[in-house]
Amino acid sequence: MFVLNNKVLSAIAALCIALILQVAIGPSIAILSVRPNFLVIVTIVMALVNGPVEGAFVGFSAGLLFDLLGTGPFGAAALGMCVVGYLAGVAYERIFAQGWVLPVLVLAVTSFIYELFSLIILLVLGQQIAFFGALVTKVIPIVLYTTLAAVLIFPLLSRLLRENPTMETVQHLPRATRI
Repeated sequence: MFVLNNKVLSAIAALCIALILQVAIGPSIAILSVRPNFLVIVTIVMALVNGPVEGAFVGFSAGLLFDLLGTGPFGAAALGMCVVGYLAGVAYERIFAQGWVLPVLVLAVTSFIYELFSLIILLVLGQQIAFFGALVTKVIPIVLYTTLAAVLIFPLLSRLLRENPTMETVQHLPRATRI
């Protein structure tokens, strides 16, 4: 049976807020038609805080919400965000770190993977897009803007999404095999 605990309710609230930010605030803060992807931020932060399974689930949910906005081919965002949520969780589980620099770096890399995946999907589906032009004018600026937004949002969002809200930073205990 599915139980709504604080972690699930926090993830639902974060996704709803991210969707509202994406639709209502995103266009207002766009710079040269580039806006941050708040749904990717929630996905990656969830993966960094709670691991790959939760990251993949929230990523799929966030991508489905993004797909329902009608911004691209249906299912592409759900698949892409699911994959990067899982990858961010796996990458961060393998690294012992404390603080916010490494999580933001993981977010930047996985955000790039997601945006590149989205561009490749559009090309595969026959969109007439200059790959390198789109990479320079859309993908990289979106990743930079999303990363900048994440630096501002990460502390609050990670506190909201973690199981133990008294924890001061995102930290994984070292495994016994680490030296």
